[in-house]
Amino acid sequence: MTDESRIADISLGSDSIRLGQLLKFAGLLDSGGDGKEAVIDGLVTVNGQIERRRGRQLHDGDVVEYDGRRVRVRP
Repeated sequence: MTDESRIADISLGSDSIRLGQLLKFAGLLDSGGDGKEAVIDGLVTVNGQIERRRGRQLHDGDVVEYDGRRVRVRP
């Protein structure tokens, strides 16, 4: 059993990334299509709030959660 309170830091190498891209880049979802569906269905949160915009820009410190897994954006 995993500790769902853990947050994995994801280093981007840039200042920002779109939510849909991050979901795939971080390995939370396998494809952009899966990410689109998860976001539309309200299954993804950013900083604790449901986010339905796949194109939302994420920046350093933003925390994304999907299916009990949490990642934090780092430059």
